[in-house]
Amino acid sequence: MTHVEDELTSQPECWTRAATQAAEHTRALPAPGERVAVVGCGTSYFMAQAVAALREGAGQGETDAFAASEFPHGRAYDHVVALTRSGTTTEVLDLLDRLKDGTRTTALTADPDTAVTASADETVVLDYADERSVVQTRFATTALTLLRAHLGLHTDTIVEDARTALARPLPEGLVDCTQFTFLGRGWTVGLAHEAGLKMREAALAWTEAYPAMEYRHGPISVTTRGTATWMLGDAPDGLAGQVRDTGGAWIQGTLDPLAELVRAQRLAVAVAEARGLDPDRPRHLTRSVVLEP
Repeated sequence: MTHVEDELTSQPECWTRAATQAAEHTRALPAPGERVAVVGCGTSYFMAQAVAALREGAGQGETDAFAASEFPHGRAYDHVVALTRSGTTTEVLDLLDRLKDGTRTTALTADPDTAVTASADETVVLDYADERSVVQTRFATTALTLLRAHLGLHTDTIVEDARTALARPLPEGLVDCTQFTFLGRGWTVGLAHEAGLKMREAALAWTEAYPAMEYRHGPISVTTRGTATWMLGDAPDGLAGQVRDTGGAWIQGTLDPLAELVRAQRLAVAVAEARGLDPDRPRHLTRSVVLEP
């Protein structure tokens, strides 16, 4: 078993622990009514997109998501939350240092012994969700679970759905597809982007991701026999039929969207193995992007 397989299968236990601990971190996390920005890089940026949509949708306050390198410094926020597994990502550290003494900051990280603990005002450590693999799985989903629980949006059913996602076979023939598109709506758009990233990182697969209603505006043109379109969450009316009419496979997620992401993680590993690739050693990637001064 690869590191990434081992780590992704531990997600139900990690999510349960994070949900239980969320109340311990209430003071470090955004309060209702605060104007908040959630930032990250790569996978963490896509989790930030999901968090921002969930928080604003729950009526907790205006919430934006940014890649750390694209943060709008001319805009005022009460609280900035940074997601960083390694705690060493250059863009995140540069942003937190620049916000010092001006904006309250909190970092969610897997490693308490890194520079991020000095750069952020508050740190939430999820060390039990740390990973050996370059490809992120459980840290990202555990951080999102903690923030969902903080918003009052986590239930035990989500964990049960994750167990189902690990036990249920992948759809027949899916591994052999030549192109994969993931779709989302609202908070699941970020999950769709993350599912696509997992496929590109682990399996070097041709993968795209879009808001579901945007799919008809051009991207559906790549859909044909041998391609797959996977919907995370509820699909817009009529879209499934339009995809099937192209000859492409339509995969409708029936589990909680975060659990559907677990299924997409499994698909990435399965496609990598089918293509003779090692998902623990993705091409051109390192566990953390640390730039020279």
